[in-house]
Amino acid sequence: MFTGIITDMGEVLSVDKSRGDVRYKIKTSYDMQGVEMGASICHSGCCLTVVEKGDDWFSVDVSQESLDKTTLNEWEEGARINLERSLKMGDELGGHIVSGHVDGVAKIVSITPEGDSHRLKIEVPEEFSAFIAPKGSVALDGISLTVNEVEGNVFGINIIPHTWDVTTLGKKQVGSLLNFEIDPLARYVARMLEVAND
Repeated sequence: MFTGIITDMGEVLSVDKSRGDVRYKIKTSYDMQGVEMGASICHSGCCLTVVEKGDDWFSVDVSQESLDKTTLNEWEEGARINLERSLKMGDELGGHIVSGHVDGVAKIVSITPEGDSHRLKIEVPEEFSAFIAPKGSVALDGISLTVNEVEGNVFGINIIPHTWDVTTLGKKQVGSLLNFEIDPLARYVARMLEVAND
């Protein structure tokens, strides 16, 4: 489990497609002595397992299923990605609970400066519109964010300067794709209503 609070911006050092799964080697500022083999790290919203590591890097394997359903298939050498280590018992919950299980791919449809912040309009596939609510939470590329307004399958979010600077959002453009995860609470409420109406 994660909070959606980004703790490092990593960089893809290499992409190895010579095996069954794709192996990404990631540069990080994490102290890798404190990261166990098999540890879970959230990579721009995707929970992946550390399979190899060095002093300032680690590698993860990504299955075709994950490549098909996320933006990871766009990663190439030099790509910057948001990183967050998994929660430990007693850690502060600064964002909202994020599982690292991506629901789909969203698209930025507009970016508008608003004071020192940036207002983004995000489009998600129609089937997810019922899970997005004003003042609710959503994770975009692993970042815990608050929904400001919703119009059909498009919603608005405000990005403060700190988040713009320390995550990959500041490098995105109109048309950029983002991994998104709906709030798990919204998923359970929707399921309860579905069962109640059966």
